[in-house]
Amino acid sequence: QVQLVESGGGLVQAGGSLRLSCTASGTIFVIHVMGWYRQAPGKQRELVASITSGGSTVFADSVKGRFTISRDNAKNTVFLQMNSLKPDDTAVYYCNAISTAYSTSLPVPVWGQGTLVTVSS
Repeated sequence: QVQLVESGGGLVQAGGSLRLSCTASGTIFVIHVMGWYRQAPGKQRELVASITSGGSTVFADSVKGRFTISRDNAKNTVFLQMNSLKPDDTAVYYCNAISTAYSTSLPVPVWGQGTLVTVSS
């Protein structure tokens, strides 16, 4: 099984920055995609950004130009650098990874427990 441990959330003023980290551990053959989702109160969980093992990225329109995503494949870690934060970015941010445990395994999605990001106006 794979476990994800997130860190870096907190309280920040509008216009500020935060950096989230997520490290995967456990039985890992390869992590195909790592990403971040968020869920604000009363809203559905949405994709924020994702990155493949080859470095291809996807961003939500609402964060393009403000957030960047990167990963360290050797350390099974993904980072989300969040700049120019807005109150609308307030949410619980969840790390997600799609990995295979062995070369013959099917890819399986795994979720972290979430880290709260609060942006004050």
